[in-house]
Amino acid sequence: MEKDGEGRDVVRPLLTDLYQATMALGYWRAGRACEAAEFELFFRHCPFGGSFALAAGLRDCLCFLRAFRLRDADVQFLASVLPPDTDPAFFEHLRNLDCSGVTVRALPEGSLAFPGVPLLQVSGPLLLVQLLETPLLCLVSYASLVATNAARLRLIAGPDKRLLEMGLRRAQGPDGGFTASIYSYLGGFNSSSNTLAGQLRGVPVAGTLAHSFVTSFSGSEVPPDPMLAPASSEGPTVDLAASVNLWLKRVCTYLGLEVQEPHPGERAAFVAYALAFPRAFQGLLDSYSVRRSGLPNFLAVALALGELGYRAVGVRLDSGDLLQQAQEIRGIFRTVGAEFQVPWLESVPIAVSNNIDEKELARLAQKGSEVNIIGIGTSVVTCPKQPSMGCVYKLVSVGGQPRMKLTEDREKQTLPGSKAAFRLLDSDGFFLMDLLQLAEEPPPKAGQELRVWPRGAQEPCTVKPAQVEPLLRLCLQQGQLCEPLPSLDESRTFAQQSLNHLNPAHKQLQSPRVYPVALSEKLQALVESLGAGGPL
Repeated sequence: MEKDGEGRDVVRPLLTDLYQATMALGYWRAGRACEAAEFELFFRHCPFGGSFALAAGLRDCLCFLRAFRLRDADVQFLASVLPPDTDPAFFEHLRNLDCSGVTVRALPEGSLAFPGVPLLQVSGPLLLVQLLETPLLCLVSYASLVATNAARLRLIAGPDKRLLEMGLRRAQGPDGGFTASIYSYLGGFNSSSNTLAGQLRGVPVAGTLAHSFVTSFSGSEVPPDPMLAPASSEGPTVDLAASVNLWLKRVCTYLGLEVQEPHPGERAAFVAYALAFPRAFQGLLDSYSVRRSGLPNFLAVALALGELGYRAVGVRLDSGDLLQQAQEIRGIFRTVGAEFQVPWLESVPIAVSNNIDEKELARLAQKGSEVNIIGIGTSVVTCPKQPSMGCVYKLVSVGGQPRMKLTEDREKQTLPGSKAAFRLLDSDGFFLMDLLQLAEEPPPKAGQELRVWPRGAQEPCTVKPAQVEPLLRLCLQQGQLCEPLPSLDESRTFAQQSLNHLNPAHKQLQSPRVYPVALSEKLQALVESLGAGGPL
């Protein structure tokens, strides 16, 4: 990794495909290296069978572009894999490359995105903007996929459940794990277990203890200092372990258990953790038996802490029927809280984890669920329903002239020319459709009747938007940032606000209504004149 001007890690220019370098040599030999060109980065189908995606990765792209320079070692490596008789002047050209001639327009980070609408428009010298293809695709595709996946999971969970991303150990390598932690937060998760994402990008981090901590204790351990001061710091310190043992007897009697049934090692682990984190004590209940060990041990420690003015922050379940266990535990919290006159016990948060996918999440989020926090790892970071976003980066203009890929596969035909994009809204504030038009066309106006060609339709239609929003922002002009980059929290808020404006029929995760993307009549005419053979 390289560092950008703000000290952040950015990808290096050679994180690319070799054919980008071979094309660069071809452009240079043809005398076309500096011709003005424009590429668009977009996707053809919404991921996961849905009707929307979240655009993400823009900040990483802009950091990459601002830091872009080929080092001597990079050029030397390219010289070793290109023909040995390559003119040394080509490599000198590579040494002098930077992005001072590059301009980028883009959907803001966290925008709703739809098929065919550019996430990025990249213009500049032909050789250079060709070289940018693979790294930009790499930076945008996975970030957008994870953000979209997280947004789907948030829609399933509803607004009130707290979602914790905990997939670093399941991710495809360290960079995949880091990227997933950042963009699952952008997509709507509340926090991550990944401390590096917290340090470098400000993602809220969360985590407590694992089964290994609990099972490492046998019960014979003696804390070097079992004394704990009250939360108010007023009054004498108390031997927490002794207080827990007294509470255990009362709890077991109430629950109808023998006092020897709860595992002593588990109890010792809970006491050790409570001494370290008296204001943030959480019990992991399923190392042995939830009902006969984890729960009574937790209650004994929580009640002993409660006497000193501390409140336990939660329990976690990691196996079994999570929904049923959560309901049973909540019921016990209520009755034990009433029995011992500790009303706060009723609302102790219950966290669950254990390979939770969309189906299980829907079950845990149903009405009447007592689950408060849901930890998801594999299903968010690996995107098992669809492992790739399928973004592409296509040439649309050279020297001011439109370029179009025709191909026998109509789905792979591209839309020519430099374009503008607008989002049309209805009178209720919901997104109505996205409109693509040629850059030189006047922008549509609210209240103005528009004749447009929805993609896939055989005939044009007429729409009259109540509001019109331009979609593509000028982010980088001649290599210079046009405005400060938004924070991750600002992009996360924008993503959630955008989703609120998406019609519920388009937010359905199963068989959603397809969101329309349309072409202006002038763009449609250009497509047909270049031989597309009819409406796209």
